[in-house]
Amino acid sequence: MAEPLRDHHAELPDGLVAETVSHAYGATTVLDDVSLRIAPGELVCLLGPSGCGKTTMLRVLAGIERLQKGRVVINRRLVAAPRVHVPPEARAVGLLFQDFALFPHLTVAENVAFGISHLAAAERADRVREVLDQLGILDLADHYPATLSGGQQQRAALARARAPRPRLFLMDEPFSNLDVRLRHQLRDTVLHVLKNTTASTLMVTHDPEEAMFMGDRIAVMDKGRIVQEGPPETLYRRPVNAFVAGLFSEVNRLVGRVASGHVRTAIGVLCTPTLAEGTPVEVLVRPEGIALGPTATASNRAAVGTVLAARMLGGASLIHLSIPDTEGMVHVHARVAGVHRHAEREEVGITIDPDQAFVFPLADTTS
Repeated sequence: MAEPLRDHHAELPDGLVAETVSHAYGATTVLDDVSLRIAPGELVCLLGPSGCGKTTMLRVLAGIERLQKGRVVINRRLVAAPRVHVPPEARAVGLLFQDFALFPHLTVAENVAFGISHLAAAERADRVREVLDQLGILDLADHYPATLSGGQQQRAALARARAPRPRLFLMDEPFSNLDVRLRHQLRDTVLHVLKNTTASTLMVTHDPEEAMFMGDRIAVMDKGRIVQEGPPETLYRRPVNAFVAGLFSEVNRLVGRVASGHVRTAIGVLCTPTLAEGTPVEVLVRPEGIALGPTATASNRAAVGTVLAARMLGGASLIHLSIPDTEGMVHVHARVAGVHRHAEREEVGITIDPDQAFVFPLADTTS
């Protein structure tokens, strides 16, 4: 049984509270002092590259891995501590993984009903119809998993996980096995379903676009630690280091050194008022932060570049540029709205949007 928290923990909120969680496999530390809170009705994405510890964190929260250090509290009930381990089935947790894990010998309706066998038959049937209807697969209730497409199987798996009305919902890369079109459709459906519940939701993903689309907040993990946490806009616009900045989009990387509160690069000069004189730095500029214009009229241009290639990418164009630097030529990308109007070998003026450029000390670079 889950233990009730003592009185001096009564200030903890409902939802998920994970505090100072650490986990190791032998001598390898996978989670290093990770803390995370998710309010009821909130969806948080745990984002990071493969091997950063995010799936291990999810498994610890679910009870699949026994917690080694720290504690996990779900709706003010202690479910994990070094001497406490509540099994997954007793945590009121819904799980959705990459592999759909549907029972092949059961129909969709029977799969969904499996986790709510404690309900009376009529109530169970009503709940099955409700969740299948929410996910747009009520007409597939009598079908077997082998007859379904990948997207339909994932909807059925989600319906099964949602049927018991879990207080905490955990998803591990739930859309990664789907093609791009189905992935976009399904994550939109899942977002609408989850935002109409009071469950706390944690979704593990390595896809930054998916994290920004799904998450009320994003927690970025690197090497077993959460390095930055906040709303998607905050992480995109104010990354704390080069790793986070490079995670959310392609970036042009240049190096320089602080001189008189500025750093000079091949594509322009940026202010660095908080960095000490002479500090070696890495400059990251997003392609959409590079504007192009005529060299003759761009009196405030930062540099002149030569167009190497231009490719249309739907609503934007990617321009490959070569720019002279003190040590040779620098290759950078600019992303401009609409259809490109620049020919190969054309010279263009370049300006930088400082809101799309970031400067970090080289010692702070983690990738």
